[in-house]
Amino acid sequence: MIGRSSPFLAWEILTGKHNLGIPPTGMIYLRKLEYKKMKNQKGFSLVELLVVVIIIAIIAAIAIPSLLASRRAANEASAISSLRTVHSAQATYFSTVGGNASYGTLVNLASTAGGDLIDDVLGGADPSSKSGYDFTVTLATGHYCGTAVPQSGQGTRSFAISTAGVLYSSPNATPPTCTAATGVISTGSPLQ
Repeated sequence: MIGRSSPFLAWEILTGKHNLGIPPTGMIYLRKLEYKKMKNQKGFSLVELLVVVIIIAIIAAIAIPSLLASRRAANEASAISSLRTVHSAQATYFSTVGGNASYGTLVNLASTAGGDLIDDVLGGADPSSKSGYDFTVTLATGHYCGTAVPQSGQGTRSFAISTAGVLYSSPNATPPTCTAATGVISTGSPLQ
């Protein structure tokens, strides 16, 4: 029987169905020895768990600032896109609803009467907020100025666009100076 190869041989020995000629007291000893081995097996120590937690904290400390920078960049890209949308909507509004004489507020551009030229988030109010930026439109006869200013911590640059359609940026929360009466932006740098 000892030479028998059975996948259940170990199981038979542990359960007492096969004793290989070992007396019952020897089988009890084998069971106690197996129990002792299982009892001495340990999980993770507190130090090992703390090391893992510290490693995760270090990775998070590295990742979070880059995530915030990505979010600011995405907010700035959204503000630029929104101002370009406002400019296109103003050109359409001017030539249709405005009768080639006047531009519309953000609310006018989003209304059904204005042609639903911009979305309701951007045109829900004047000023309006979208993607961490506050948008305003200032009107004058035959001209307009639109600005986007970052809310606290949501972006680093502010933007402006006017009747000419050139988008300007400012490296801080103060938007480029735009004179609505003439549609001229006098400060800031034009975006490429």
